[in-house]
Amino acid sequence: MAQYFEIHPDNPQPRLLKQAVAILQGGGVMAIPTDSSYALVCQLDDSKAVERLRRIRQIDEKHHLALLCRDLSELASYARVDNRQYRLLKQATPGPYTFILDATKEVPRRVSHPQRKTIGLRVPDRKGTQLLLEMMGAPLLASTFIPPGETEPLNDPEEIRERFEKLLDGVVDAGPCPLQPTTVVDLTPMENGNEAIVVREGRGPLSVLGL
Repeated sequence: MAQYFEIHPDNPQPRLLKQAVAILQGGGVMAIPTDSSYALVCQLDDSKAVERLRRIRQIDEKHHLALLCRDLSELASYARVDNRQYRLLKQATPGPYTFILDATKEVPRRVSHPQRKTIGLRVPDRKGTQLLLEMMGAPLLASTFIPPGETEPLNDPEEIRERFEKLLDGVVDAGPCPLQPTTVVDLTPMENGNEAIVVREGRGPLSVLGL
């Protein structure tokens, strides 16, 4: 049964987020708010939690998962980035973008794309999520919370609790999120001097990226 944490969107209560962190560090899978929609999250290095996250969303290993990072300082441990890529990342973070990059060996094989060895990375611009990531001290593995068989992400924490409380360990309620997924941009072509590829146009405007 999911624990439910109501936090203030602008002044999130550290006491409640510490409890959420304890659940995640104990192997839990949670729904948390981001600057695009609600996301399912778990620890990166917890294989059982990752499997549960995929089952809840009913996605296979070919579906890109993303790392939620508090800032770009965590980037080098998990993705290979050249100067061109970094400049573009700096323009758009924090914000509602997911960037596809080549994963380093620090990323477990089970969470990178099995054929391309890539990983999605994002830095969300939401206070409660930023504080949660700071308390975790490490990125969280995340997937946009789109229910199986549906096309729209969830943005109402009450609906999430009603529909998924038996499958989740916790829900962080910071009010509704925008009902739009992130803009997804593949930065890997830039390594060969090519331009980035827009995989999905979402909430993040392409003009910020010069695309």
